[in-house]
Amino acid sequence: MNAISFGTDGWRATLDTFTDERVRIVGQAVADYLADEGHDDPVFVGYDARPTSESFADSLAAVLAGNGFDVLLPERDCPTPLVAYAIVDRGLAGALMVTASHNPPEYNGVKFIPESGAPALPAVTDAVAARLREPDLLPESDRGTVETVDVVTPHAQRARELIDADLSGLTVVHDAMHGSGRGVTDELLRSAGAEVVSIRDDQDPEFGGTPPEPSAENLGPLVDAVDAHGADLGVANDGDADRVAFVTPGRGHLDENRFFAAAYDYLLESDAGPAIRTVSTTFLIDRIAEAHGEEVFETAVGFKWIAQGMAEHDALIGGEESGGFSIRGHIREKDGVLMALLGAAAASEEPMDARVDRLLETHGDIVADKISLDCPDAEKARVIADLDDALPDRVADRDIAAVVTLDGFKLLLEDGSWLLVRPSGTEPKMRVYCEAASQERADALLAAGRELVEPLL
Repeated sequence: MNAISFGTDGWRATLDTFTDERVRIVGQAVADYLADEGHDDPVFVGYDARPTSESFADSLAAVLAGNGFDVLLPERDCPTPLVAYAIVDRGLAGALMVTASHNPPEYNGVKFIPESGAPALPAVTDAVAARLREPDLLPESDRGTVETVDVVTPHAQRARELIDADLSGLTVVHDAMHGSGRGVTDELLRSAGAEVVSIRDDQDPEFGGTPPEPSAENLGPLVDAVDAHGADLGVANDGDADRVAFVTPGRGHLDENRFFAAAYDYLLESDAGPAIRTVSTTFLIDRIAEAHGEEVFETAVGFKWIAQGMAEHDALIGGEESGGFSIRGHIREKDGVLMALLGAAAASEEPMDARVDRLLETHGDIVADKISLDCPDAEKARVIADLDDALPDRVADRDIAAVVTLDGFKLLLEDGSWLLVRPSGTEPKMRVYCEAASQERADALLAAGRELVEPLL
């Protein structure tokens, strides 16, 4: 049982640890949790494109059915947000999703999504973890059924209802990164009228040699394809398509903070409402909100906290610098499929480069950057505690104006820049983030952050 540990977004591990026996233990814990909470509605089990995921999903389905729950499976590997939407759309008790998201191919993972369709909060994951035990199945005659259903069509219909855009005349390149967004995100864009070029859209157990992480260093093929096809926009999804990244003709990879600003700006053209962002996400959102008489609410890192904030404040949009976003009226779970459509809709109204240029000219330029420093999970709490005693009065030749302790330590500096140090919730790393008005200033902040943290490791 000790090998199973729920982090920021479920349990992930390399395949030598992530075994079928342990996956079935997780399935039994979820079955016990749901039964103890009085749920008897069906449970969904989804899975991503990794070669081991479908068999793990079958094992989870067998355990849940063996505990008397009817189980729904997708017709093929599918994006996490489609599973979350199916919970709400079908009134299910919840779901288990087999995915390691953007991690390398030697990983897999599983997470529980409760009946709200939003990420499980710690009280829920702790309750599941407390129930880990070997499966105990009912007699065959008392077991639930297992059925395969379509989750793509209902989600696509909802996405088109939320974003009623005509993309005729827009050329978009979609990069599935060999993940579960293939044949889903690109087909949604085509259904709205876009001409779509699909790349890396086959199922590859090695993800083409790079992790299915839509970061700048992994999006070279998308940048090249946008240029080769004279496309208006490029869009990429991570392995389970809950996150999104964009490429523009003028910028190449579009920083996710700047896309967040563009998406909020687009939504504010026809609607109103606050935004939710994490402590690691740009203050550019705050400037746009202030110009429209709106508010911004800051949360700890993790979409579960964004989802909670969206519910509490009826937010128009919620997002994080890692590329996870959702909008009002949709599930409170990050949805890279829906956001691909929203980004294309925004680009059809105003070219993405022009929109971002206008926002930066109006509200000021921002440069966001980050580094990761190796830190064993067992040492993270100590490092943060030691950092509390080691905080200086100045960072990179600027006075510290305030310290935010919502998630790690965020140092707000007198010139409007900031530096954040926090433990990763998914990897044995300490994260150091910053935002400044120039790359030179950002580099200085990251160097100062490294100098502050490394002696504590």
